[in-house]
Amino acid sequence: MSGVRHSASGDPGGCTDTDRRRVTGEVRTVERAQERAGAALELLVHGVGGTTPEKMLGDPRTVRVTGDGTAAVFRRAEDADADAGSGGHRPGPVPEAYVWCNLTSGNGARALWLLLLPFMVVNLAHWMRPAAPGRSRTVRLYGLLVRLAGLTLTVLLVAAACEVALDLAAWQCVGTVSCARRHSWLAFLSPGSGGWWSRPGRRLAVAALVPAALTALLWYLSHRTWSAYESQKPLDRAPEPDEETGPTSLGRPGFWYGRRLVARLRAAHTAAGLLTVAAAVLVPAAGFDRRPGGPAALDTLGRLLAVALLGWAAAAVAVVCRRGRSENRLDQELDEHLVRRLPLGALLLLGLAMLYAGWSRPGWHSSGRLPGDTAFAGLALVQGLLVVVLGVVAHLLHRSAPDPRAAMRGLGGPAVVLLACALGGVLSGGVAQRVADWLDGTSAALDGPPVLLTWQASVIPPLILVLLALTARLAGRTRRLARAECGRVEREHHGEGEDPARTRRIARARALAALTDRGPLVVGVLSAATLLLGAGALAGARTTGRPPGEAARHTPDLVRGAAETSQALGSWLVGLGFILFVTWGRRAYKDASARRTIGILWDVGTFWPRAAHPFAPPCYAERAVPDLTWRMATWTRRTGGRLVLSGHSQGSVLAAAAAWQLTPAVRGRVALLTYGCPLERLYGRWFPAHFGPAALASLHREVARWRNLYRLTDPIGGPIRLPGDCGPAVDHAPLEDPLAYGRTAEHPLPAPLLGHFDYQADPAFAEERARLLARLCPGLPGPRHVHGEPQGSSGRSSA
Repeated sequence: MSGVRHSASGDPGGCTDTDRRRVTGEVRTVERAQERAGAALELLVHGVGGTTPEKMLGDPRTVRVTGDGTAAVFRRAEDADADAGSGGHRPGPVPEAYVWCNLTSGNGARALWLLLLPFMVVNLAHWMRPAAPGRSRTVRLYGLLVRLAGLTLTVLLVAAACEVALDLAAWQCVGTVSCARRHSWLAFLSPGSGGWWSRPGRRLAVAALVPAALTALLWYLSHRTWSAYESQKPLDRAPEPDEETGPTSLGRPGFWYGRRLVARLRAAHTAAGLLTVAAAVLVPAAGFDRRPGGPAALDTLGRLLAVALLGWAAAAVAVVCRRGRSENRLDQELDEHLVRRLPLGALLLLGLAMLYAGWSRPGWHSSGRLPGDTAFAGLALVQGLLVVVLGVVAHLLHRSAPDPRAAMRGLGGPAVVLLACALGGVLSGGVAQRVADWLDGTSAALDGPPVLLTWQASVIPPLILVLLALTARLAGRTRRLARAECGRVEREHHGEGEDPARTRRIARARALAALTDRGPLVVGVLSAATLLLGAGALAGARTTGRPPGEAARHTPDLVRGAAETSQALGSWLVGLGFILFVTWGRRAYKDASARRTIGILWDVGTFWPRAAHPFAPPCYAERAVPDLTWRMATWTRRTGGRLVLSGHSQGSVLAAAAAWQLTPAVRGRVALLTYGCPLERLYGRWFPAHFGPAALASLHREVARWRNLYRLTDPIGGPIRLPGDCGPAVDHAPLEDPLAYGRTAEHPLPAPLLGHFDYQADPAFAEERARLLARLCPGLPGPRHVHGEPQGSSGRSSA
């Protein structure tokens, strides 16, 4: 690992006079070739967090060339008409800025997307499968298991709402005199009022409106975003001959058009949510009717409704299982009858269940809990089995085509599904526990939420201890790495004057940036601990039927104290986590800066289409990738000019996806410049089936030229690491950061550490862009290479 060797004259680039004359000569040659070649365009794509076109273009006067208030292409005012006719004599390319930040962090309502975090996480797992050429059936099984896991998350969320509204409020609190008196808004449901709504079944029917409204809200949000995002058509083109079996599916015509699948999944998940509410209303009433001596007619009706609910639930599961994504063509069918009838049928069954529960039943009184323990335990068991089976399938896929760089040896998807289920459990337990505490106060008159939720909360303190131990280990490793980096920095800048504080800052920045590569370890340890502790919580809840503190009543004092402490602390932590979650969302609704932070989270998490869960936040790339593809295809067709697609951070991922969507003829006329690029470091490791080594190597072959810039202090961007001679051809040597170690003639003030930002400030950026344009010029030979690095590359050597 070495950096820039500064010349004795203090030149921060390390270039001699001969080097500067050679670079100047190359640039002049490129400029003369550009004059002959015609128009040149640099299409800039920003990264996470967003920015303004004025900052991207370095000019306060910008004009919108095409697009709308959500996503648009901008130019400097002086370049508004600088295309084929007037742009040929420019000294460089015309810069254009594609601004897409409003797709993820626009208005305040998007702060509510925080509540959809488990859905977003499980959707990510769909795209994390290992690359497995020729294993199409196993790949389809992987997608099916993830979709089923997503369906259980919808049922879990709605079941938690039923637990709060039906069990805690309408059943336990209203059925307890002291609780009903404290909450006057429940007075009309209280048995003491003698009103028509005071019967238990009618109380449940009224309370069922709350989870039904939540399901309707999820349907509405999904439908609205579906109309805005999935309805954006990509560039329509015929599929390439080897596209279906190629190294990546991102170039297929229908990849960024999942409109039909999202509509089908939305119908199935909406039906599943409504059926969950119907079951929560039906089961208590049917249980009372099945008692000895109960009304035979109502018992028969309850059984018929139960059969109908199971049949319609089977239909919803069949819709989820039947069909995955269609990517080889633009699938514009919508299955209108299915999309409409499935939720409407579930809504009709919910109405019948509410009427059935509302029938008068003398002698029926509310006591204890509703039968929710079995439901939550069954959901937890199904989710655990799905994760285990998914892990086996992922292992088989990875073993068929091993990728040494794949995160967790191909088990990243199952681990992420497990974390999504754990997030859903935390949200469910958090809201149930806080509502129970609020309703009950200090009287302890209510039985509270199901025992399993208490056990799940009790395993959170041990999980935090595991994370603290892992954090301590990573901190120690980072300190050791920082000490080693101090020696490297001193050797790189030997003879430039010693500055121990400066050396430590550079070394610390490099060591902290390397923590990104330990992400698989963190996720692996967290998911393994969650699986073991979750299995223990399920076993404890089903075996004892009591909370941990009561279950350990007859154990030694030390064990009993630990169980009681873990139960109390876990319940408090779950409630605190939920409150912080809601508070953060509320703050983001009012605070633009906090909303921007949440937008950064969605920039990373919602790049992928909604393939596993329709209620996840929408995929902004289904708008951004077609935008970029249309712009590049139409501009090159109209002007016949040269185009450099320049992407920073997440913008480099969008740039690669857009390049794959171009026709081969256009793709061969586009050069790609990426910087701060996570294509291999993050996407290649976590999504190997789509950004693995074979996919990135194919992108290198298909575009006219590709150069990648990165720094050792960048925690996000990194090298592409293509094998063989392709690696040096794509990856520039690590850029020096800071640009100057000490004070120099060009940097009289201390140069800052740039890390992930301001790549344009490095001279290598302009040099590499000029070389890319030169590569696109007809009749101009490409830059000469010495040991894989173009001559005049500012003297940087690779790590």
